[in-house]
Order: sequence, then structure tokens, then C-alpha cells
Amino acid sequence: MTPQSRKIIENFQIRKSRKQKELFRSWLCEELKNAGYAPSVQAGFAARNVVAGDPDTAKVIFSAHYDTCAVLPIPNFITPRNMFFYICYQLLMIAPLFLVIAAAEAVLLAVVVKLQSPELLLLMPVTSIALCAFFVWWIIDGPANKHTANDNTSGVITLLEAALSMPDEDRKQVCFVFFDNEEKGMFGSAAFTKAHRKAKKETLNINFDCVSDGNFIQFFPGRKLKTDEDILARIEAAFPGNTEKRIEVVRGFGFYPSDNALFEKGVGVCALRRRKIVGYYMDRIHTHRDTVLEEENIELLRRGALALAAGCKEEAVS
Repeated sequence: MTPQSRKIIENFQIRKSRKQKELFRSWLCEELKNAGYAPSVQAGFAARNVVAGDPDTAKVIFSAHYDTCAVLPIPNFITPRNMFFYICYQLLMIAPLFLVIAAAEAVLLAVVVKLQSPELLLLMPVTSIALCAFFVWWIIDGPANKHTANDNTSGVITLLEAALSMPDEDRKQVCFVFFDNEEKGMFGSAAFTKAHRKAKKETLNINFDCVSDGNFIQFFPGRKLKTDEDILARIEAAFPGNTEKRIEVVRGFGFYPSDNALFEKGVGVCALRRRKIVGYYMDRIHTHRDTVLEEENIELLRRGALALAAGCKEEAVS
């Protein structure tokens, strides 16, 4: 791992506030300039993306979101190949909110009965709305998570490691994009795809998001891309994996909710673990337990990114 990646871990693991993100972008742009790139900060609605390369001519856009999330009391548990369990868990996450609302309204109702003040019943919907608003605020703008090794410091480091080691002769084939505000609703990738419509429709996007916690590294192509066997085979050839780290391009059912979803040829990449009942899963993110950063995962993906870029150059020559 490069000294630049070490510095991200030690000095830039929290990238949530405006100031924190400004400091990181400034440092990142300087490092990319030192490596021979001409990075730019492209502003859009509620987002500032860092772009190195030409997205309108690149054959592949490698991306990762650099913003980090609020800390939550329970992890965001993702099962990309088990929709039933994923939906059940999301419902479970919001269940405490309804319990709190029910408790608050029960207390208010008891006060109404004791004081004989039925007009206080008007506060019940106000209380419910206020609690829901607080819940949404906490998820989006709550206290910053200080531990972001997997989500998504791992993706940022993977992207930077690939950019710094990309041979000069292959750099015209690729574009590196560090997206802003994925955690708040993928505002960065939305602004980028709006500004670069050709790239949105035609360019292969490999998006690294939570790639360092698990031995099963999986690539989730979008619905349209799953029928393009040529591209899927090229990805498999570039990212072979090894006996310990298994890399798979998922052709059957699978989804990964990240910035790749806004590209017609988008592929989401993540690292997963596996259990018998739920299958492949990701946990620990959005909590203080997000501390696992497996360097071997990042190295495999870095080498794969270089191989994919070299393959694009060879295809262009032929």
C-alpha cells in the first residue's frame, strides 16, 4: 500500500463535513497532480466530484464515493443476493422508530386523559412527524462515523492505488471519479451522469464500494449489462482472484445499491462474507465496528483495474 493510502487511513478517514471534504479534495488533487494527472473538481447539485481523466473518451470509468456516513447504533446489513432477507432487515431497522412513536403517543394520550385536555390530541401527528424527521436527520446528517475502513475508505484507496500505478500509455483509456454524497442519495453520481450523458449510456463503469471486509469479492452488473457476455468475460479475465479471495461476476439475481446504478453499463463491486441461512452478506458498516481493511482485496482490485485498462488499449489497437 502506498504512503498516500496510509495517509488517508491515518488523516482522512472522516470525510463528512464540508470542511473535512474540502481538505481531502485539496490533498487528493495535489497527489493526482504529482502523479501526472490533471484532476478537476466538478460541482453539481449538492456534490463536488473529483475527476481525473476524460470521461467522454475513456473506455472505462473507475469510481468510488469519498463521502462518509453518520454513525448508527445498528449496522446497515446488506444481502445483495437475498432480497427477502434484505427487505426484512430494512423493516427491522425502522421498527424501533415505530415503537418510539407508539410510546410517545401513549404518554401524550395519558396526559390528555389526566388533564382532560382533548385539544392536546392535535400534538399526536406533530409528534410523529417530528420523530420521523429526527430519524431521517440522524441517518443523513447525524454524528460522523469515525471508523470508515470498509465504507468507503477501502473504495477510495483502491481507486487511488489504481490511478497512481496506472501506466502512462494506458491512462487515456480510463477515467477516475471520486463521487461525493453517495450516502445522502447518490447526488455526486447523479450530477456526473447528468453532465456526461454519453458516459452514462455507453461507458463501462466499475464502482468500488465497501471492498475490504470479506473473502468473496463480487461484481454486480446492471440488468442491461448482464446480457453483454463480451464485457462480462473481459471483467472476469482482468480480475481472476485466487484460492483465498474468490472473485465472481454475478450473472444471476443480484443487486448492489451504489453509484453504479446510475450508469447503464455500471458494475458495483463489493466484498462479502457468507453464512448458510442468509448467503452472502455485508455488515459492520455505518458503525464503530467498521475497522476491517484487508489490503489483499485492494491489491487484487488494483491489479485487475490495470489489466482491464490494458485490455481496452489492446482492443482499440486491434
